[in-house]
Amino acid sequence: MNELEKAAGLSEAAAPAPEVAESVNECVISESPALDIAAAADAKADDDADAEAAIETSEEEKDDIRRIHSLSKEELCAELKAILEAGNMEAHREVTAMKQAFFNLKTRETNDQLQKFVEEGNDPADFSAEPDVVENEFKQLYADFKDRRAAYLEAEEARRAENLEKKKEIITRMEEIAGDIDNVNTKYPAFQQLQADFKEIKDVPASAETDIWKQFQGVVEHFYDNLKINKELRDFDFKRNLDAKRALIEEAKALVAVSDPVASFRALQGLHDQWRALGPVAKEIREEIWNEFKEASTVINKRHQDYFEQRKAQEQANEEAKNKLCEEIESISYDGLKTFSEWNALTDRIIDLQKQWKGYGFASRKANTALYARFRKACDDFFTAKTEFFNRAKEELNENLAKKTALCEKAEALKESADIKKATDEIVRLQAEWKSIGSVPRKLSDALWQRFTAACNFFFDERKRQNKERHAVENENLEKKRAIIAKLAELPKDGERAEVMPRIKALQAEWQEIGFVPFKLKDKVFAEYREICDALYDAYNKREARQRMSNFRERVSEIKGDGTKVSRERDRLMRVCESRRNELKTIENNMGFFSIKSSAGNSMLRDMENKVKRIKEDIKELEQKIALLDKEE
Repeated sequence: MNELEKAAGLSEAAAPAPEVAESVNECVISESPALDIAAAADAKADDDADAEAAIETSEEEKDDIRRIHSLSKEELCAELKAILEAGNMEAHREVTAMKQAFFNLKTRETNDQLQKFVEEGNDPADFSAEPDVVENEFKQLYADFKDRRAAYLEAEEARRAENLEKKKEIITRMEEIAGDIDNVNTKYPAFQQLQADFKEIKDVPASAETDIWKQFQGVVEHFYDNLKINKELRDFDFKRNLDAKRALIEEAKALVAVSDPVASFRALQGLHDQWRALGPVAKEIREEIWNEFKEASTVINKRHQDYFEQRKAQEQANEEAKNKLCEEIESISYDGLKTFSEWNALTDRIIDLQKQWKGYGFASRKANTALYARFRKACDDFFTAKTEFFNRAKEELNENLAKKTALCEKAEALKESADIKKATDEIVRLQAEWKSIGSVPRKLSDALWQRFTAACNFFFDERKRQNKERHAVENENLEKKRAIIAKLAELPKDGERAEVMPRIKALQAEWQEIGFVPFKLKDKVFAEYREICDALYDAYNKREARQRMSNFRERVSEIKGDGTKVSRERDRLMRVCESRRNELKTIENNMGFFSIKSSAGNSMLRDMENKVKRIKEDIKELEQKIALLDKEE
């Protein structure tokens, strides 16, 4: 196929359709521009009417578009409704302009509402556009137009297919006439009528237009080559066709001066239609005249091809840039965001990516809609998550506010308590609970904290005053207890038990009557006290044990030689010893479950340890007595 034939085969369906204008509004608006996306998805590569929209409009059409963009939303609805009532399915360019104008107005209204909403002190994330009855009506009218236009285009395609079949039938009949060389002269009128019938049938599918015309042109040339008619008539016909074709060549050459490559290409298609409608020229110049027309066409076609290649390259670059933006925004993780500042910082980043997106032009037609939907979804997902976080955070702040207010009320109510120590302990517990509760709304935080600390300080100031008084008493008690320790230290460890033990008991009773001492010296003073008491008791207990063993040896000497008494005494001691062992085992087992949580618990544990010590000493003494009896048996 030569260059001219390629150019002739290009129909408006081959031209790319216009990009649907995208409108990436700030994603803080909860509603997405669904109609913009639907309009982009509705564009079809094989739709002749949509393909015409890719070609820049004439000045008259531009004026009409400007008029459309000057209308209000109600006027746009009225005009779209009029188009539907008139059944004008060829007005798709006007309808597309109406849609763009309508949603430009809608976007400005929404942005004005958002700005007013924010100026009133609200959070942009809480904004929701007001319902628009006119918008719903326009969307319904636009959807009706798309449905009816789709049906119209389907009918048009069927009509073109039918026309193609009719033209094929005519060519078949023409081939029969052209092939009948003996009767070609007599069938000239019938052949001319078939030519007229062929030209009368207009539209056929664009993909078959070039081939069907080549078949027609071939059979016509075949017919005229074989036609034996009056040479003057044929020469006149050739001359007329030659003049017409030379005029077309001059028009094609003049198209080079047209600055718009798309407009010049469209004009060239019209010239090719006229060329095909003309009959043949003289055979000897047929190739020459065709080549001249083809060369003029090649210049226009090359400009048109270069224009769309440059546009395609730019669209490809835009596609790559937008794809990177999609990957970047999809790679952002916001699962770990815990604070308002972190969310706001990431929001600034998302909005910056949206601004970058707006800075790029359209991507390729097949990818533009999908990329926009992908980018929009990532933005919507982020702002949905942000809204959910802010809502949860607000609920949590309000819950914390209620909890901390309740703590303030409890702390203030404790001022009426007569037991300052108990109330102070409760205040400490309330402070710990306060720390476990999270933040409250910032505008109430300082006042609430001051209220709580004022209530707490009341108790701590009162407790400080009481502690000062208590410390004086505790220091006095300390001196008393040290005096008792000094008196215990003066007692003899080898005196008469009956005389010394009552004095020890009396001092111990006096010790118990004395109140608290300073906390930091409590353990030290008590250790000194226990040490001197244990030393006294150990001294007298050992003397008593030695005395008991001495008495027992005398008794053993008395029963020595009487096996029955020795055996009876041994059995008695064994029973006592076993009983003491069981008692020891029970106490030690109980001590394993004993938990020390207070000073009283510590004292009880020490008493139990002393009791264990005494039992072990008793067992040891009993074992010594049994051993002594065993020697006498």
